[in-house]
Amino acid sequence: QVQLVESGGGLVQAGGSLRLSCAVSGRTFSSYTMGWFRQAPGKEREFVAGISWINDSTDYADSVKGRFTISRDRAKNTLYLQMNSLKPEDTAVYHCAARPFLGILIVPTGYNYWGQGTQVTVSS
Repeated sequence: QVQLVESGGGLVQAGGSLRLSCAVSGRTFSSYTMGWFRQAPGKEREFVAGISWINDSTDYADSVKGRFTISRDRAKNTLYLQMNSLKPEDTAVYHCAARPFLGILIVPTGYNYWGQGTQVTVSS
């Protein structure tokens, strides 16, 4: 059983930065493609960023390109999301997700495991 636990959320002013972490336990972290998704109140869960299991290639939603960076530390079994130049529209609950031995997918239904989420609030 894979367990994902997010941390690092909080309240920040527009233009500020946050780094989210996702600690992964239970199975081999290196065999999972990982993703970050977010869900704002009244909206569907949307793809933010993904990192491939095989070569750490990355993909980003257009809305965060150039501002957010996804990375992983295989030695620490931890996924990160560095978020810079935050905007009020980035406010949401951010979830990490994992899918084994497959490529990055931008739809939530393709991921097998999910964390509980961490709240990010950006004030204007």
